Amino acid sequence: MRLVRVEVNGKPQWGQVEGEVIHFTQGLTGARTGETTVLDGAKLLAPAQPTKIVCVGRNYVNHIKELGNDTGDLPREPGIFLKGPNALAHPGESVEYPSWTQNFHHEGELALVIGQRARHLKADEALGAVLGYTCGLDLTARDLQKTDLQWFRAKAADRFCPLGPWLETNLNPADVRVQLRVNGETRQDGRTSHMIFDVVQILVYITKFVTLEPGDVVLTGTPEGVGPLAKGDVVEVEVEGIGVLKTQIV
Repeated sequence: MRLVRVEVNGKPQWGQVEGEVIHFTQGLTGARTGETTVLDGAKLLAPAQPTKIVCVGRNYVNHIKELGNDTGDLPREPGIFLKGPNALAHPGESVEYPSWTQNFHHEGELALVIGQRARHLKADEALGAVLGYTCGLDLTARDLQKTDLQWFRAKAADRFCPLGPWLETNLNPADVRVQLRVNGETRQDGRTSHMIFDVVQILVYITKFVTLEPGDVVLTGTPEGVGPLAKGDVVEVEVEGIGVLKTQIV
């Protein structure tokens, strides 16, 4: 099932998609209200209401190599950093090229949204905590990543996490294709089966230390091919079985 978050009369509203019809629901996981609208023309919002966005860095071997970080053994545990809710951007919206960076990069990723409170997850129950999967764009000020103490400006600035277009609840995240295109040209093309730490391992690891709340977002890492963006670029993140997230840099 596809779950969407749309704007209705200036307010966000969750819904379930059947064919071309959105059936509105009472919140993220609530029952249907009985009201409907058509999907075509609906204003889609980022399909999450996070208290936090937990991100995994350097989770694909070839991405580690392209950044020049392959100087030793593979990571023994996921590398975690945070974005705040301020970083969310809606599908189809534009993101302004920041005036304070000279090297603005794209990173396309599989993202997931949590559906229930999760702490100390075990491997056999980890996927049960996931409400659905979507496409994520981890925008990065690469030059400032080298100077930030905790990648605060480089990763967590306003609108540095476009997300969408919707959540797909029926997806096996073990081996799906993740692509990113800039102006129609493929820049990134990988599969989640190439992750160093898979989705289950990521969720088990995060919830050892942090409680994940319903609506929280987890970004799972990016395959090789990251690179710079310019004003006017149109970025498309496509995840197999989900759809396409489109963002323009202005």
